[in-house]
Amino acid sequence: MDTETIYALSSGGGRAGVAVVRLSGVRAGAVLADLTGKSLPMPRKAVLRRLHDPASGLLLDQALVLYFPAPNSFTGEDVVELHLHGGRAVVDGVLETLSSQPGCRLAEAGEFSRRAFEAGKLDLTEIEGLADLINADTEMQRVQALRQLDGSLRRLYEDWRGRLMRHLAHLEADIDFPDEDLPDGVAGAVRPDIAALKRDVDTHLRDGRRGEAMRDGYRIVILGAPNAGKSTLLNALARSDVAIVSDEAGTTRDVLDVPLDLSGYPVRLVDTAGLRTAGGKVEAEGIRRAVARAEEADLRLLLVRADAWPHVPDDVARWSGPNSLLVVSQVDRIPVFHVEHESLPANIKPETAGPLPVSAIGEGGLDVLLETVGNTVSTAMALRDAPALTRARHREALIDVTEHLARFDINAGIDPVLAAEDVRQAARALGRITGRVGVEDMLDLVFADFCIGK
Repeated sequence: MDTETIYALSSGGGRAGVAVVRLSGVRAGAVLADLTGKSLPMPRKAVLRRLHDPASGLLLDQALVLYFPAPNSFTGEDVVELHLHGGRAVVDGVLETLSSQPGCRLAEAGEFSRRAFEAGKLDLTEIEGLADLINADTEMQRVQALRQLDGSLRRLYEDWRGRLMRHLAHLEADIDFPDEDLPDGVAGAVRPDIAALKRDVDTHLRDGRRGEAMRDGYRIVILGAPNAGKSTLLNALARSDVAIVSDEAGTTRDVLDVPLDLSGYPVRLVDTAGLRTAGGKVEAEGIRRAVARAEEADLRLLLVRADAWPHVPDDVARWSGPNSLLVVSQVDRIPVFHVEHESLPANIKPETAGPLPVSAIGEGGLDVLLETVGNTVSTAMALRDAPALTRARHREALIDVTEHLARFDINAGIDPVLAAEDVRQAARALGRITGRVGVEDMLDLVFADFCIGK
């Protein structure tokens, strides 16, 4: 355990009604007693105290204070919270006083959470859920973060890891204790169970990246030829003049990324350069970036001007497909405009949704477009019973798991030592996600299941 007591402002900076300063460590209680000149309050009970600088006796503030003795605290250490008046001078005075206390120092970024992890209060997935909760901007981000903070991912991954460790214990016992009364062909016996677990992991991986999209934002990329109305549509959907609009073709040279809250779901709406043969190096770079965003998009809005309909440029049509919505823009410029929904242009893939006519200037059709996009987003990112995979590092570790389990299936009938190593590495990959990568717990399973050394 770290012998230093750390402190930091845990609430936001700037003026506020209340500011919370938190201390954690072996001297937290002693520091509180020195600041108040009184004995420690009852655990987890808020009391009103005057805070003084122990050296000068200067009154710092009248505050609510709480004391959480170890191990029943967020970090597992003694923790103190000072609920101060939120003026900058008050907070600065308290922090300066704490800096002069023996054994105390300002906390580093994330250090309270790190101590909670090291004390076994939270695993890595729960720590990440806490970070996501702090950074949540939309309702559904909050719901997902709370589920992860509550341990939904930890329970899933630890269940898988526990199953693998149990199988590994049997495999190791079969190798290390051949004279014991153990069943023959342990690798073959556990093969169906490990195959079933691999299928569960594969299903978890094939989630359409919905958990990651919930954290980072569902990516909607607007594509079209120059002057198709992409920036105008972006401004209309964002309800703000975030993009420069001009009749001059090629005005947009770079990618513009705007975050939106769409019925509680986080969305990143992306405006791109017009797709055509580039007329210069700058435009070529803009088009390259547009193509890169199109490739990573969750949904593509393909814009075609009403006065060009039903012709769709091939540079735009190449992005049609199941994750694309065809939008006919600038219909206000055509006195009478009609879209035939029964047929799509020949170069548009039949899986493409639409076409939807819109006028960003007069807002005609925008409500239908928003409803269509909203339904697509909610269907793709709807919370389900199974917890969502939320981070790239989880995905990378789970891919390692499936690769090791695939090799186990090959080695099970060839080399029991290699087969056991594959299971061990798969378990370690799962342990990397939660932060549990130890090997000692495997010994408990060996003794419990086989009573070796009786």
